[in-house]
Amino acid sequence: MKKESKMNGLPNGASPASAKVTVPRQSLWKQVMKHWEFYVLLLPGIIVTIVYKYAPIYGIQIAFRDYNAMDGFFGSVWVGLKWFERFFNNYNSVRMIKNTVLLSLYSILWTFPIPIILALLINQVKWKKFQRVSQTILYAPHFISIMILCGMLRIFLSPYGGLISIIMQAFGAEQVNLIDSSSAFRTIYIASSIWQDAGWGTIIYMATLSSVDASLHEAAKVDGANALQRILHIDIPELVPVIVIQLIMSFGNLMNVGFEKAYLLQTSLNKETSEIIATYVYEQGMLKAMYSFSTAVSLFNTIVNIVLLLIVNKICKKLSNVSFV
Repeated sequence: MKKESKMNGLPNGASPASAKVTVPRQSLWKQVMKHWEFYVLLLPGIIVTIVYKYAPIYGIQIAFRDYNAMDGFFGSVWVGLKWFERFFNNYNSVRMIKNTVLLSLYSILWTFPIPIILALLINQVKWKKFQRVSQTILYAPHFISIMILCGMLRIFLSPYGGLISIIMQAFGAEQVNLIDSSSAFRTIYIASSIWQDAGWGTIIYMATLSSVDASLHEAAKVDGANALQRILHIDIPELVPVIVIQLIMSFGNLMNVGFEKAYLLQTSLNKETSEIIATYVYEQGMLKAMYSFSTAVSLFNTIVNIVLLLIVNKICKKLSNVSFV
């Protein structure tokens, strides 16, 4: 039988470092009470999230009912997948899904890399005053409202006295109505998005680059590395985790194309490419009061986003070992 040490309660020959220390576990309530100040600070955010994010989920059921405001949620007739079948049997459904996917994919293709390139270029500028001025100029368009931006586009692209029309006529080109052109809609949408949001998108990348150890660049300079080599081997590897997270988020919102700009730029002549799921949901739900049908279409849109988010997250985790979970 082993003798216990009366001094420390450990077996003879055992050191305190080799002994297992048992930390008493506190109950959840005791932990909350111990740090109650932090939970009080979190409380407003939690309440807002529950009210605006989780409580509305209760209304998803109207996608499976023939909703009538007089009968309420549970009084309305249950119709199952009727509204989903109606959407997929609609001759415009394939076109709307195609327009949504293409517009979003083209937006990611063109708008995603530009903030990264701008951030790398600005970071190379040594004159801090010029750097701050250029950042301010690039950020400014982000604060222009979508409605004002669309008004500016309509004025610039108007075939009657618009700036673009005047420039084209000055070079001998024919007058073209770009704002009503189906073939020009995606170009107008994406180009305006680049102008408005590219500068603002550089913020997160600039913050990451500012944390790069300056000694790495100094050592690279000593070894004879030029600016391009330092960008490729120091800056870009530091940006990879942030780029991957941003890419996952972008694909997670693939079907959520900006509704406001698409709707405000939409005309009867360019509807062939400008009609997307978001504008269709607005027309059916708000203008025609078909709440169940519009909810079903929106639910389909959300499910596709969730599936894409999970797929892209899985792919990014395998390729770069960076993911949300």
